Amino acid sequence: MATVLETENLTREFGALVAVDDVSVAIDDADITSIIGPNGAGKTTFYNLLAGQLEPTEGRVFIRPRRTDTIADGGTATDTDDGTDADGGAGGSAGTAADAGRGGDGLVDVTGMEPFEINRLGLARAFQINNVFERLTVLENVRIARISRDGRTLDVTSVAADDDELNEEARRVLELTNLVEVADTRCANLSHGDVRKVEIALALGTDPSVVLLDEPTAGMNATETRRMVDLIGDLNDDTDTTFLVTEHDMEVVLGISDRILVFDNGRLIADGTPDEVMADERVREAYLGGER
Repeated sequence: MATVLETENLTREFGALVAVDDVSVAIDDADITSIIGPNGAGKTTFYNLLAGQLEPTEGRVFIRPRRTDTIADGGTATDTDDGTDADGGAGGSAGTAADAGRGGDGLVDVTGMEPFEINRLGLARAFQINNVFERLTVLENVRIARISRDGRTLDVTSVAADDDELNEEARRVLELTNLVEVADTRCANLSHGDVRKVEIALALGTDPSVVLLDEPTAGMNATETRRMVDLIGDLNDDTDTTFLVTEHDMEVVLGISDRILVFDNGRLIADGTPDEVMADERVREAYLGGER
């Protein structure tokens, strides 16, 4: 078991409002971790801080990179287990992921980096609001994610269509997300459940070490919800990607989570297994009690 994502004293203030208040947490690669809390608890702000959409007022964010990319110019260093390049150096000049490393634990400080830089290092996000290219097919959407991962710029409807390696990689992602049958369907013509799966496929297409899932079952009927829960569980078992989930449906949370973090008024008030969290009086008062 290894830590793939960590925050230290993470804080975000908006004037007098403290949206995320001194949160320190380490996410392990073996767990599906869910974040719950009432509206306004700080969950979305926390996600925005992790992904680089917001900069913290105080504190740091660390991730374990999938690859040692050169942030400054999009170049890629040769991967090794200890974060050095093939020549035994620190992975390049200023601006590399290796330069931001935190000693021997393999984590990289991504605080203040741009979202695309954090994504290239290995943290991807599937948004609650659909963020797909509706006029493109499912396969074309995933090809874009693979191109983005490599820092390339291609016309996905022409040049990329003839890239056999790119197509093979994209189709492997479609197999993982049960989207092969709709590979050539435009996203505008998909069911809501399939569009949500495309969102996850786009995240996986960037080869992440961590995926942030934002309300993955939002707007789904009972059948679609069960399929999504099964898919996330299968992906957790079949890949080495770690999933962090925000979700309001407590049945989904309890059914999918190895660990639950509970936020209230920007603070982390509980952290444990589903049974431990459900038995916590603070959780019943701050969250579950508020739902009754």
